[in-house]
Amino acid sequence: MDIQTFISEYIEKRRETFIQLSDKIWETPEIYFEEYRSSEYLCHALEGEGFQVERNVAGLQTGFMASFGSGNPVVAILGEFDALPGLSQKKGCTQNDPISAGGHGHGCGHNLLGTGAFAAAVAIKEYMKQTGLKGTVRYYGCPAEENGSGKAYMTRAGLFDDVDFALSWHPETKPVIMNFSSLANYAVRFVFNGKSAHAAAAPHLGRSALDAVELMNIGVNYLREHMIPEARVHYAVTDTGGNSPNVVQAHAEVAYLIRAPKKKQVIELYNRVHDIAEGAALMTGTKVEVVFEGAASDLIPNTTLAETMYKNLSAIGVPAYDEFDQKYAKEIRDSLSPEDRDAALIGFDKSTAEKLKEKHIADVIPPFSKKEIMLSGSTDVGDVSWVVPTMQCMTACWALGTPFHTWQVVSQGAMPIGHKGMLQAGKVMACTAIDVMENPDILEQAKAEHKERLDGETYFSLIPEQQEAPRKS
Repeated sequence: MDIQTFISEYIEKRRETFIQLSDKIWETPEIYFEEYRSSEYLCHALEGEGFQVERNVAGLQTGFMASFGSGNPVVAILGEFDALPGLSQKKGCTQNDPISAGGHGHGCGHNLLGTGAFAAAVAIKEYMKQTGLKGTVRYYGCPAEENGSGKAYMTRAGLFDDVDFALSWHPETKPVIMNFSSLANYAVRFVFNGKSAHAAAAPHLGRSALDAVELMNIGVNYLREHMIPEARVHYAVTDTGGNSPNVVQAHAEVAYLIRAPKKKQVIELYNRVHDIAEGAALMTGTKVEVVFEGAASDLIPNTTLAETMYKNLSAIGVPAYDEFDQKYAKEIRDSLSPEDRDAALIGFDKSTAEKLKEKHIADVIPPFSKKEIMLSGSTDVGDVSWVVPTMQCMTACWALGTPFHTWQVVSQGAMPIGHKGMLQAGKVMACTAIDVMENPDILEQAKAEHKERLDGETYFSLIPEQQEAPRKS
């Protein structure tokens, strides 16, 4: 029996176990560094499968590692399980209908991501037991991908130093290989403190922290003309200091996310933003404190692993979608804006775009392309990719055109379309891992390519040296 048949049959035999775990995490959405139940669900499931689990790794209360086997090669399977704030949504609904107003929701599909990775790790373990394949499969429970970069803390702590290669995946609207780079990022909060006063009777006695936030934002907006076009700077005012216009606001905060193609460029851009914050404080007679939130390195591609993963994606193929899936996907697409629907086919080759033009689910695997692109977003998988050869795939878990971080993603995250994409990803990762473990030449080639791409550069973390992993009560 070939690898793809063995793995596909095993995962399909266990499909209800994996679906139930994914839905359990979906039902208890927890945001960054607060994934206590979600991480424990996965730890308990891994222990039940015979993995040795180490909790609280790298100072992360919700981070863990689970290992099976011994010796080399060591494959890292990366799992995530954090949700997003404000995206509560009932499953299966085709209109915005929160379970709880302002509650959390899995708006990036990490309930599927963590469980699909779990399915892959368990399937690899089973193959090792059945065939005697030597090596170690290690599941990494990685918290806070969205707003905290758990993998960056894990990488800084050396948890990947003995790993030979790493695999992961992400829910998407199409089945593709993620052989591209991404933007490095730096996330910080600027906290301004001034002096309150009666805004009418004694405004001259006040020092407005809100004024400082506004002046900082204006200054950064003028900066945009003078930074590289590939860079991104976004902000959100997270505390305006109060609701009364008759009080000079003594406290205000603004959160910034700064991105650029390379880490050194992020540092340079952050320093300029920091200078603007200091200037705003000087102009308003306030004080500014900088609070670190998270950081991620740029992603290093690896064509060797990408080609191996694509071979397995093609061999496994796409799931079968029934009439219910198609009807539901159409209703989700009907809820999208015309712009979202029009953008759904951007990035596909002409032949694939033509095949998908009238479809609601991307059930076609595009041809492999060696052309590498720059992802405009960021991922803390980037930190791992600086230390070991790393590759990811995407599978169709959402209706074609569904934007990330939306209620539509949450709605689909506990539905059959999501489950099918999750199981497909588990199969692809497991088969890819086994291919590399059984073929030392592939691993040697992947490592040689990794070394060539780094071109003498060594990994350094964007996390400040004195910064410890956040600990929440």
